[in-house]
Amino acid sequence: MSKEFILPDIGEGIVECEVVEWLVAVGDTVKEDQPICDVMTDKALVQIPAVHDGVITQLHYAKGDIAKVHEPLFAMDVAGESASQAADTNSNESSNSTEQAPATGSHLEDFILPDIGEGIVECEIVEWLVTEGQEIKEDQAVCDVMTDKALVQIPAKYDGVVEKLHYKKGDIAQVHSPLFQVRITGSAGTQSAPAQTVEAQLEIHKPQPAQPSNDSVNGKAVTGKAVASPAVRRRAREMDIDIRLVAGSGKNGRVYKEDLEKYLQGDNTSAPLGVAPEKEVPAPQAATVSSGGTRVEPIRGMKAAMAKQMVASVSTIPHFTYSDEIDLTELIALRKTLKEQYAKQGIKLTMMPFFIKALSLAIKEFPILNSKVNDDCTEITYFDDHNIGMAVDSKLGLLVPNIKGCQNKSIVDVAESVTKLTDAAREGRVSPDDLKGGTISISNIGAIGGTTATPIINKPEVAIVALGKLQHLPRFDESGNVVSRSIMQVSWSGDHRVIDGGTIARFNNLWKSFLEEPAKMMMAMR
Repeated sequence: MSKEFILPDIGEGIVECEVVEWLVAVGDTVKEDQPICDVMTDKALVQIPAVHDGVITQLHYAKGDIAKVHEPLFAMDVAGESASQAADTNSNESSNSTEQAPATGSHLEDFILPDIGEGIVECEIVEWLVTEGQEIKEDQAVCDVMTDKALVQIPAKYDGVVEKLHYKKGDIAQVHSPLFQVRITGSAGTQSAPAQTVEAQLEIHKPQPAQPSNDSVNGKAVTGKAVASPAVRRRAREMDIDIRLVAGSGKNGRVYKEDLEKYLQGDNTSAPLGVAPEKEVPAPQAATVSSGGTRVEPIRGMKAAMAKQMVASVSTIPHFTYSDEIDLTELIALRKTLKEQYAKQGIKLTMMPFFIKALSLAIKEFPILNSKVNDDCTEITYFDDHNIGMAVDSKLGLLVPNIKGCQNKSIVDVAESVTKLTDAAREGRVSPDDLKGGTISISNIGAIGGTTATPIINKPEVAIVALGKLQHLPRFDESGNVVSRSIMQVSWSGDHRVIDGGTIARFNNLWKSFLEEPAKMMMAMR
């Protein structure tokens, strides 16, 4: 029977979207969950799947049109007598399995994607860690998903067999919607599970018979799909390595960057031979394509969130920059004497905890630096807690986790928090709570290079400081002699609506004095 497909909610607050591409035409026969079209909202590119088997009878919009949420998108003749029967196409594909299910005590259940962060309504599938037909255990990692805040790993709730993955890698999954389907087996269903697993695995590999022959020149078997993060895949492409040929050392054969290095060292000649397109395509043509090619990628996840945050900051906050240099010679000497002592206790004592604690001490004298102003610039809110953020260059983009309540922490406490948050942020797995509630931020650009910068304020904060690289520079001592000193350039950006140049200069002088004279900082920690 004919049925209209109503465009569902595709994101919080979204009422319309642009039809980017139709993936089917009128008269096409489609299957349940087959992609029908790509639509673009103001937040993401979303793929709309079919909910039934059937034949497309009408497309209500042309490419480029604006479609309305909760209105018909396309029409189709639904296969079968009713939509409810068509929704069970999985069981129709294997009648033997469905007949055995009640007898063995097994049943199918959709895993509903739970809330993965406050205000998050969708996420991108970064990597599936399982395949259809694979047996999984309770709490086993099933997939990595990326929100605009962090990389999150989704675990299984029960033991069972993965029957169906509702999304492909790169798709946008909706919170509170089915993510994958699992067959949960009881004690009587354990015998049928292996048979179903084998059958599903064979079904997966049927469309891929040509893959092993493509790489037969290497004399190595191709697994079909490597388990690796996007960063590792990008590194493999840079190294000209077919990642499917690399034996992963991680769980479930996950490939790490170290595995790529080992592969390259162990067989330097196989990697270039493993790229079949280079053998099939003449060299002159390949050179022509590479010289004029382009590549377009959608901006998603954390990069999209950062872009919006930075645009909002520079378009609403009048920035001004103040720069100075700090002599860290004495502080470096102090850290050197304490570093080994605390290392024995498992505490990594870097320079950052001293910068953070000194900043907190200076804020006590200048609370305006630990405030926020409302959009109309009619009120200032002062924060009692010094939640100092650190900009971290993670593999997923810029993250700024913050250390809560620095005014109540010792330097050692801050050091432990710095290590914990930095490690988590670099992996993209920092807790959403650690990304919220920051009151002032530090960006350590010097860790990569550069001496000065014009940092963008992390709205709604009112100031941020960028640390330049440490340099050994000649300076004059009290006797006029030239000596070598450890100098760092620092660059402040302030919100000129509430902070003027004199305030930031005096605040910086106090912060600088704590860092140049560590004894003064220790005395201030009362």
